[in-house]
Amino acid sequence: MLNTRKIAIAAALLKQGGVIVYPTEAVWGVGCDPQNHKAVMRLLAMKNREWQKGLILIASDIEQVEPYIDMPSRMAWRRATATWPGASTWVFPATDYCPMWISGERSTVAVRVTAHPLAARLCDEFGGAIVSTSANRAGDPPARSASDARIALRNRFDLLVPGALGGLDQPTIIRDSANGNILRR
Repeated sequence: MLNTRKIAIAAALLKQGGVIVYPTEAVWGVGCDPQNHKAVMRLLAMKNREWQKGLILIASDIEQVEPYIDMPSRMAWRRATATWPGASTWVFPATDYCPMWISGERSTVAVRVTAHPLAARLCDEFGGAIVSTSANRAGDPPARSASDARIALRNRFDLLVPGALGGLDQPTIIRDSANGNILRR
């Protein structure tokens, strides 16, 4: 059962530049508005992560990720959309709309149309794609519980949205949209 009140509060916080923690397919995630530089920098500081590595965006539907990605080919688009919504993250060439603090030092961006009900509802309420990275300090294991996320991020986020993980044992697979190659298992 989704806590619609908490999701609405979380979406409002995202719109105001907040940073939230929420369950995803395999691990607890931390997210914010990808267009809000200050929020992204705050999230990265919590994780002790360099902006140059780039971040993953999640969405509830394809239209929410389209502004961020450039289609290399119809085949690349078919590859990705055949797995969405689902637990597959795809790397596409980034558009000019995609901020460098999201793509990092790359000319690409990683995106996923999630099938996780809470994460998808969060994107719907927010009205677009959100940053989704594991709720842990860089180099540490991903948070597998809400309490792990609280400890790892030292409660420096604005809200934790309660819910269940999606049942995967490992973080989502990441593939290159240009050729389908696996970048992370």
